[in-house]
Amino acid sequence: MREKSILLAGNWKMNYGPKETLQFLDALKISPKPKAKMRLYLPAINLETAVKTITVKSLPIEIGAQNVHGEKSGAYTGELSASMLKEIGITQALIGHSERRQFFGETDQSVLKRTVGALTQDLEVLVCIGETLQERNQNRMPDVIRTQLALLLADETCLSAFGQRLHLAYEPVWAIGTGVTATPAQAEEVHALIRGLLAEKLGAERANATRILYGGSVTPANFKDLLACPNIDGGLVGGASLKPESWMQLWSLCP
Repeated sequence: MREKSILLAGNWKMNYGPKETLQFLDALKISPKPKAKMRLYLPAINLETAVKTITVKSLPIEIGAQNVHGEKSGAYTGELSASMLKEIGITQALIGHSERRQFFGETDQSVLKRTVGALTQDLEVLVCIGETLQERNQNRMPDVIRTQLALLLADETCLSAFGQRLHLAYEPVWAIGTGVTATPAQAEEVHALIRGLLAEKLGAERANATRILYGGSVTPANFKDLLACPNIDGGLVGGASLKPESWMQLWSLCP
């Protein structure tokens, strides 16, 4: 049985500013875990405040950006480069979230470009993949997952980073923000598929070293059962990451 390294990651989306970020972090009562990490992907305006606060308070939390551009600099209004993030102490980035794909035109190709750029500039990246309700109902889930992984698995920069600085989050788009959660069996089926596709290209050791998180209405009520699945290495949490109480509950369920 593979030994898991758990990651509890929160995605605040477009919620909270610096004041509320401080209040949230001040309310946390958490201790380090031997086999788990905690990470928060925050709106850009909160990143520097969060980094300074966790440093002062010695909180066992990593802070990540919700997006990053693939280029080092240039005429890309509204974007952030890896070097900008690193200057304020950010070494983590979330790329390809379903809301970026749905509302802001992100594609598998643009996700690849952002991922390669971030990895080249020494960020650690969590890339999101997952199918829509229509695609699941049409029994296209395996094909969608294979397609979304194909470009990453064909790129040399990504290949060398899997299991080290490149990890994945499976987001069934139909379960994000809807209150509907994939059952542990449904989630494990897709995670096992992803792990198998990675193993075909990378070998079992590298595939097993790659964290695959589940994201889709994760709550304290379902997280324990999800973590019990062999191929689920943690959660990418939305709404439940916005309240210190539920966030600490989730942390208490990690090993």
